[in-house]
Amino acid sequence: MKPKTAIVLAHFGTTALSGLKSIAAISAAVRRAYPDAALRLAFTSNIVRAIWHKRQAEAEKWLDQGVPPEILAVKNVIQTLGDLSEDGYRDIIVQPSHIFHMEECQYLENYVMAIGSIETTQARWRPFNRIVLGRPALGAPGDCHDYHTDVVRAAVALAPDVATAGAMGGALLYMGHGNKKWPSDIYAMTEKMMRERHPHAKIYIGVFEGRPGLNEVIAAMQADGVKKVYLKPYLVTAGGHANNDMAGDGENSWLSILRSQGFTVWPALEGLGENPEFARIFVEHIRDAAVSQGIVLAAAGKC
Repeated sequence: MKPKTAIVLAHFGTTALSGLKSIAAISAAVRRAYPDAALRLAFTSNIVRAIWHKRQAEAEKWLDQGVPPEILAVKNVIQTLGDLSEDGYRDIIVQPSHIFHMEECQYLENYVMAIGSIETTQARWRPFNRIVLGRPALGAPGDCHDYHTDVVRAAVALAPDVATAGAMGGALLYMGHGNKKWPSDIYAMTEKMMRERHPHAKIYIGVFEGRPGLNEVIAAMQADGVKKVYLKPYLVTAGGHANNDMAGDGENSWLSILRSQGFTVWPALEGLGENPEFARIFVEHIRDAAVSQGIVLAAAGKC
């Protein structure tokens, strides 16, 4: 009998309804690609999960606004894996929707390695036969997959953003998250590869935590003579950071600061996951992870 297989999509999470669009789009792409595998969601953020759990007290209000029940009752990865083990699933692919292998993915990797290392006297009592972690959007360190190739794949997926900025007569500026505890070199590399892929476009990526920050990006755009900017989140979900830090009404949002510096700005509140080609990156990474462990995923053809 073929082992029961499940895919866990591990998102950081979002409390904003606008951010749920990306999560739904990625889930839909995965379900279309692998209809025979069970699909579960998990949020890695304790804060985000706690907010959704509080909202359960007004469940009808949120359900009426289109929030799926699985979001209201969303669990962490450990709980989700426990449920899958209880339900008899034996082969598991945990796929993060994070941008790169930084802090959150390190936690996921540790969880997966720890659970996968559990040994029992009788093999059938192990939590799972096989459990594997897929790589995030822009890849991960290691020699199994060249993350430079993953960055190029993302650059190809984001070609529509480049085209939109060009049609507006402006530069494309992404706001990434960044991290004060981890290097953000991946953003500079991504910017470089996107420029190589689209040599006639002006493309910039900054972050609101770490470097390069907005001031550095503004200086670069001013040096390049940029006057108009198409501003988008380099985030999988367009949630609180996109709505507040990027395009909020406050004086410290990127939108407000850019306009105060004389730029004409067109903000777009769309997460990367809403882009079908970017969502497909996670579908491909699930496939690669399954192959690496000999897990058979029956594909339904093209997404």
